[in-house]
Amino acid sequence: MKHRLFDRRTRQLAHRRWTEAERKVVWRGLTGRMAIAIEPFLGMIFMTFLTWGIVYRSQHVPAERTLIKIAWIFAIGAIAFFGYFVAVLVAPFLAYLQTYKPIYIVDGYVRYREPDEHSGEDGQGYVATLFEDQTVACEWEYFGKRKLENVTIAAMIEFSVFAGIHKINGRSTGLLPDELPLLAIGIAPRKGPHPDP
Repeated sequence: MKHRLFDRRTRQLAHRRWTEAERKVVWRGLTGRMAIAIEPFLGMIFMTFLTWGIVYRSQHVPAERTLIKIAWIFAIGAIAFFGYFVAVLVAPFLAYLQTYKPIYIVDGYVRYREPDEHSGEDGQGYVATLFEDQTVACEWEYFGKRKLENVTIAAMIEFSVFAGIHKINGRSTGLLPDELPLLAIGIAPRKGPHPDP
């Protein structure tokens, strides 16, 4: 989900900390991404070593002085691998940092609405937490499998600004799984029903 709207009054809502079990699930997702990031990290180290080796050789071996002309190719490769490394880790690292922010609790409404002209290419609509007066506390773009219809329901909601709605009337929305295997290995091929709004 992508955060769209946020009302500053939300900060005054009742809230709780993330439980250790919830934080552990996000941590396991991060460690899974760290395992994937080993590939670009090693690529970056290798390309940096080649760049340094070429520069060193061109400066210390008189017959190889022209070799420095190709060092920039490997330097660009090192930079590209560094960019790949950062791209793989940024989102899960930010997600883990968010576990130190509160989960808000509101006795209000959940509003689903159809996609509009501002929706992303994969956007299927919007999900919002509403205050008792039905003004928007926080809204997120929804990227599920089916388009949302315009519906508003009264509910007790737990949500975090970064992630979205965790629970509706005490029932998990599936946003945060109950358990994640070590390094998140094996979650991609898992099949089974996923809660839809």
